[in-house]
Amino acid sequence: MMKTLITIGTRGSRLALWQANWVKSAIVKHHPSLSIKLDIIKTKGDKILDVPLAKVGGKGLFVKEIEEALLNGRIDLAVHSMKDMPAQIPEGLCIGAVPKREAPNDVLISNNNLTMSSLPMGAKIGTSSLRRASQLLNTRPDITIMPLRGNLDTRIKKLEAHQFDAIVLAAAGVKRLGFENKITEYIDLNTIIPAVGQGALCIEIRKQDTDTHAIVSTLDHFETNRVIACERAFLIRLEGGCQVPMAAHGTIKKDKLTMSGLVGETDGSKLIKQTISGPVAEAEQIGTELAGRLIDMGAGEILERLTLELNKNEK
Repeated sequence: MMKTLITIGTRGSRLALWQANWVKSAIVKHHPSLSIKLDIIKTKGDKILDVPLAKVGGKGLFVKEIEEALLNGRIDLAVHSMKDMPAQIPEGLCIGAVPKREAPNDVLISNNNLTMSSLPMGAKIGTSSLRRASQLLNTRPDITIMPLRGNLDTRIKKLEAHQFDAIVLAAAGVKRLGFENKITEYIDLNTIIPAVGQGALCIEIRKQDTDTHAIVSTLDHFETNRVIACERAFLIRLEGGCQVPMAAHGTIKKDKLTMSGLVGETDGSKLIKQTISGPVAEAEQIGTELAGRLIDMGAGEILERLTLELNKNEK
């Protein structure tokens, strides 16, 4: 018998609730007889707000407790930001659907409406993302990167309190929360390649839960699903997380999938980039191959060294 009540697990931030409510509305549109409720779950990432993610475990910090609730049956599905998803998904769980992606770019928000190129020498830019910092420093080695954590609205308030000259955020979250008018500049995808999955949502379910899979499958967007599969194959091959400056972004035109990937030094002194294309049907192979090419170009040495440094610092 089909379910009549669905419980969605989500974090409690404004952005997470927006995303969960969007999924709720989309499901109701296709299945009007369903009752849906939200279960707000606090994750480790929500509790640790004063330390960069790279120092406290990186990816997985915003999903682990929600995945546990999914595994023990407390919730029927989870809504995450795809970029928060670790490379490996726990046994028994899977990605049930990937809705259409919002803008994948990063954006610059500055106090005086100054673009990246017009910011003064030594400008203080807020971000705790090693990926963003590496690419920003490669473009503007003179800037000062300052740590910035907290929910999206908190980050904007810190900028408005003049703790920074500018901050860099994901366009998708800014747009979803209605802060689009604050955007100074959409950063070109060649200047800063986004995080794997940035701008996309992940609807995670139990593998054997065929009822919930049938319900959420109506939300799946084929092109976004294939691009994300490609980007995540890249992530899996590099075994990456937030501890290493790593980026990937794919697009589809007709039946061709084009994917750009990057691994960089944390200080931006070296960026290893490559772009390859192939048939959409080979999405996962394209992601894996691109990661392999970057490893051959020297990314493997960067990853190994940064991982060793991280492990040494944790001891």
